[in-house]
Amino acid sequence: MPKNTICIWYDTDAEAAARFYAETFPDSAVTAVRRAPSDYPSGKAGDVLTVEFTVAGIPCIGINGGPVFKHNEAFSFQIATDDQRETDRYWNAIVGNGGQESACGWCKDRWGVSWQITPRALTDALAAGGAEAKRAFDAMMGMRKIDVAEIELARRG
Repeated sequence: MPKNTICIWYDTDAEAAARFYAETFPDSAVTAVRRAPSDYPSGKAGDVLTVEFTVAGIPCIGINGGPVFKHNEAFSFQIATDDQRETDRYWNAIVGNGGQESACGWCKDRWGVSWQITPRALTDALAAGGAEAKRAFDAMMGMRKIDVAEIELARRG
C-alpha cells in the first residue's frame, strides 16, 4: 500500500463502486478486497470491509463503514478529458449509471461521490487569463456537462 492513499467512506458498496471505477477509467483497477475478521458496528465477520483500488492512477481505499457519513462536494475526483467524445463517455457513464448531473462539469455517481469531468479546452482557456478566460468561464457557468465546442467558441470571442 502506498504511504498516502485517499480513503473514501461508503455505506456498504465500496467493492461495487471500485469495480465501476475500474471499468470506466483507464489506469484504474481493484487491487484487493479485505473482509472483516469479526463483527463490527455496521457489518458482520466476512463482510467486505475495505477495497483497495486505483482511479486514473490515484491509489484509493474504500471502507464500508455504514450510513454514518455522507459524501459531499468538498471532495471530488477531477478527470481531465482531451475532447468532447471522452467528456461524453465519462459523463454518461457516471450519470447513466444512477448518478446525478450538477453544474459546471460536476456530477455525482450513484454512491454520492462527486466528479468533475473537465475538458482540457476549459482549463487551457482559463489559464489564458484576461477576456478570453472570462468568456470561457461565463460560458461554463451556464453548462452542466461541458460543451467543448461552446468553450472554444467563447474563448475566440
